[in-house]
Amino acid sequence: MALIQVRDLVKEFEGQKVLSNINLDLHEGEVKVLMGASGSGKSTLLRCLNRLVEPTSGSILFRGKEVLGPNVDVRELRQQIGFVFQQFALYSHLSVLDNVTLGLRKLKGMSEASAKEKALHELSHFDMAPHQDKYPAQLSGGQKQRVAISRALAMDPAVLVMDEPTSALDPVMSRDVADLINRLHGEGITMICVTHDLNLASNIAEKVMFLDKGVIRADDRIDVLSQHADPVIQKFFGEGQV
Repeated sequence: MALIQVRDLVKEFEGQKVLSNINLDLHEGEVKVLMGASGSGKSTLLRCLNRLVEPTSGSILFRGKEVLGPNVDVRELRQQIGFVFQQFALYSHLSVLDNVTLGLRKLKGMSEASAKEKALHELSHFDMAPHQDKYPAQLSGGQKQRVAISRALAMDPAVLVMDEPTSALDPVMSRDVADLINRLHGEGITMICVTHDLNLASNIAEKVMFLDKGVIRADDRIDVLSQHADPVIQKFFGEGQV
């Protein structure tokens, strides 16, 4: 059984369909990549997975259990499906260490000492422990990305969800993120990633899903999609218009 199963998912905003009958499976240890033009519904789909956005209809099963019901513990769900936001969403008034320990203390009820130990373990994993006392404004884009990933992983989620992880980074830092994702994959972390970056996509997954106007139009290797019979898909992947 897939870790996450999405079936016939629909999301409407003010009567307009942003997602239409989405179906996908995410298996344990898998890295799934979603691509598509701006406004295609990619980020909305990610946010539906842990109910940051409420779907209009359809089903999302997490470990075989429906997560869209009224009695679901949404806070617990969000601990299981960790989210790394496009602009990192770090608290500017908190240090690196406090950004990572906040959820551990407030949501998991850990003591300050235990939360610090856990946070430093995750930060050291990404060479960020020496920067624990800095504030987000003192960090580079790549460093902020590492802190955001550390914060998500500190909660021990079953799935790590990343929304445009390289959008604010230069090409060198983007390659570093690809290396980081591959390292996490090697450690068995399950991930789903939205990206406009063809280089990142090709470096972290064999196949990508193409979302167009709220509909999944293809699920295949990039080299196959670049020769696709559908001109919209061929243009996106063939010309790299991302």
